Amino acid sequence: MDEPRFSTIIEPFRIHSVEPLRMTTRAERREYLRAASFNLFQLRAEHVLIDLLTDSGTGAMSRDQWAALQHGDESYAGSPSFYLFADAVRELFPFRHVIPVHQGRAAEKILFTALGGPGKVVPNNTHFDTTRANVEATGALAVDLVVAEGRDPASDHPFKGNMDLAALEQLLTTSGDDVPCVFVTITNNSGGGQPVSLENLRGVRALCDRFGKLLFLDACRFAENAWFIREREEGQGDREVADIVREVASLADGMTMSAKKDPMGNIGGWLAMNDDRLAEECRNMLILTEGFPTYGGLAGRDLEALAQGLKEVVQHDYLRYRIRSTAYLGEALQKRGIPVLSPFGGHAVYLDARALADHLDPLEYPGQSVAVALYEIGGIRSCEIGTVMFGRQPDGSEVPAAMDLVRLAIPRRTYTQSHVDYVIEVCEQVAARAHELPAYRIVEEPRMLRHFTARFEPVTG
Repeated sequence: MDEPRFSTIIEPFRIHSVEPLRMTTRAERREYLRAASFNLFQLRAEHVLIDLLTDSGTGAMSRDQWAALQHGDESYAGSPSFYLFADAVRELFPFRHVIPVHQGRAAEKILFTALGGPGKVVPNNTHFDTTRANVEATGALAVDLVVAEGRDPASDHPFKGNMDLAALEQLLTTSGDDVPCVFVTITNNSGGGQPVSLENLRGVRALCDRFGKLLFLDACRFAENAWFIREREEGQGDREVADIVREVASLADGMTMSAKKDPMGNIGGWLAMNDDRLAEECRNMLILTEGFPTYGGLAGRDLEALAQGLKEVVQHDYLRYRIRSTAYLGEALQKRGIPVLSPFGGHAVYLDARALADHLDPLEYPGQSVAVALYEIGGIRSCEIGTVMFGRQPDGSEVPAAMDLVRLAIPRRTYTQSHVDYVIEVCEQVAARAHELPAYRIVEEPRMLRHFTARFEPVTG
């Protein structure tokens, strides 16, 4: 007899512990916004009702992860927790060298300090914010080479995160001597959490072999990417996610990882590779900046929790729930005529702020305007991914980003369906007022990664 099918999305877990949410009034939120200079990163967390700023480090750890914390060994050197962690990493990513760090941007800093520098060029499908900043901080140029469909919010291409192979080949032909490595981000966060296909990765690998280049993965959402491969790519539907992950890893020479995403950690990351010389250089830099190679800025208990999280994230029941519950939000917004990027990503739904607030020029920051409105109306914190984040160029000039999006990033195993239903209602109210949303201007900003600390004000009159 066939297995019965149900439409209800059921979480594959029970709630064991809860933390309170504080309700605020709209008048209070207006004051909080002014005090934060209209930068949602500057809000106090207790003033946020539903926090969709990021899925990085904000998820709920499992019972078994909390139990694993008690096994943590805090020896400065040679902790058994490190070897447990390294084995768990190599079970999915069989690289020779596994170097723990406190989070993904530390891995990027170490790697690009070793490989970057003035005159170097680092191609990626799309660099995320810290990746781009760490490339550019060395004087190198970060180049985005995503396929054309990845720049079109309405395109239904199943793998909009794919690298443009023709563009990569042209870059390697004309500037190959300046390219120390090729990067592929899975899933492609800046492009809407879109996946990369196995076929595309094989194509990138072939070009790297042909031109003698290292291929690195920014793999922080590797399990979600593998699930999309299983669901969307021909011939992959009967495979175990863990096996797909291993094949993806086999195509690369190394990886950076923020373990605050798919590995289910509240902190942590790693840098992994096969090259012995490069690994030695990176380890020396690790000791200088992060810590000894068997802890890398993490406590032993963190390493234990990540080892357990790597087992849990490739479970099909979890991934089915994770991807389906994200789609539930996206489908509901689409049904209400709210423009969103499609297909939906695994970790987030992205509002198309440029289409939603189409009376605003990209240099008037429509993404920031929509994100501020979501908080003012409903206490939802989200993240602008558009011209604020990516518009400023290394020479100080400013241009519109490829897209102006607002990311509703869903923390793992944290919110229930009623929370998501509330988010849908708030988005509907913001959309009804979108034509009234003001432009914003930046009144103060740092030289790099301005979206974290910039001060804004609405343009009135």
